Amino acid sequence: MIIHDQFDKEIRLNFTQPQDKPNGEHVLAIAFLDDNFLLTRHKKRGIEFPGGKIEQGESSEAAVIREVFEETGGIVSDLTYIAQYTVFHPDGTKWFTKDVFAVQVDTLQIKDDYLETAGPVTSHRLDEISDDEKSFLLEDEAILKCVERVIELGLYQKKEDAD
Repeated sequence: MIIHDQFDKEIRLNFTQPQDKPNGEHVLAIAFLDDNFLLTRHKKRGIEFPGGKIEQGESSEAAVIREVFEETGGIVSDLTYIAQYTVFHPDGTKWFTKDVFAVQVDTLQIKDDYLETAGPVTSHRLDEISDDEKSFLLEDEAILKCVERVIELGLYQKKEDAD
């Protein structure tokens, strides 16, 4: 599907099939701890899902595990490749491609340094996070559609469904 972000950049979002292999340059973790979303507080942008660039020689799976740990202290127990999206410059050239994973975290390790973030944040629902604390990325249509997909796949159960 083709959508546009809040900066009017074109985004091509594809939900993956079991045979699809991740091959992006960036990763995003729609992460869960118990019955909460596991997010991070970026020092400049605010609360968002963990993610980042894939390092040279690193697989997408290894990158998402590393990013979740670096930004939240989360120890990943399971992950599922659910989507990939590509963001384009206004002139139509590709800017970057991001592999999106549903990530189950069972344990948080307290760390002295969470790099560019201030560590983990948990929330049952994204709409419980105040607008002044949210990163613009939690308003990004591609990311929100990935969250919806994770819920549709039964990988995360919204709080009102769990009660």
